[in-house]
Amino acid sequence: MARTPLIAGNWKMNKTVAEAVSFAHDLLPRVEGLNKVEVAVCPPATALHAMGEVLAGSKVALGAQDMFWAEQGAFTGMISPLMLKEVGCKYVIIGHSERRGRFGKPDETLNSETARVFGDTDASVNLKVKAALAHDLVPIVCVGEMLDERDAGNTDAVVEKQIKAGLEGVSPEQVAGMVIAYEPVWAIGTGRACDAEEANRVIGVIRRVVGEAFGQETAQRLRIQYGGSMSEKNAHELLSQPEIDGGLVGGASLDVSRFTLIVQAASVIAKEVSS
Repeated sequence: MARTPLIAGNWKMNKTVAEAVSFAHDLLPRVEGLNKVEVAVCPPATALHAMGEVLAGSKVALGAQDMFWAEQGAFTGMISPLMLKEVGCKYVIIGHSERRGRFGKPDETLNSETARVFGDTDASVNLKVKAALAHDLVPIVCVGEMLDERDAGNTDAVVEKQIKAGLEGVSPEQVAGMVIAYEPVWAIGTGRACDAEEANRVIGVIRRVVGEAFGQETAQRLRIQYGGSMSEKNAHELLSQPEIDGGLVGGASLDVSRFTLIVQAASVIAKEVSS
């Protein structure tokens, strides 16, 4: 089954509102003529409103980097799904490795070994997924293993646990319309991408787990991206793999030329597959 690849840029804590708007104006004409690929940009929360106005009606969708599961309330610093819908978001990243796990210490140097810093759990990911779906937001649910988990041979078990817990109580139809991003934590922001064949294998495991839990039709419709130091240099090799349906791009998405090259690679490969 041919699935339309999604190339989504996760800017993390980068770009002011002015920088984000400038980027959007530069990006739009570069991707306007590209077909068979979807494009999304996920700026910091401060830039969502301004970016929503620039991207409205364009080929590029707006996404958020996180959200809380309640619509409103005494949740200082949080952003609700209602707020994201109001500013024009289509996508929301949920369960990114930097938001999972234990809380970081102020004096700790963060790197790929200590990337889980904000306390999200599989249970909170599940609450956020359900809230996003209830408000017609498309979740991009991130799963992936730490380096010690990979070295111990536990990659498949880790992603299986994250998927089953994160998607508990979600219907097959809802799962089919969402996105999963496989992000080996040791490859995020390190420049050390997972080998293309191994990334394809793990994404195949994810699709198998989804098929067993939600049915094979759901698994074949579901888009599964690769995230973890995807760049214009390795995009073609990664995106050529049969199981990989796009990329959740970090550092390379901050430069409009580099990001465009990744989108172009996805468009070319999608045309080749469909021809």
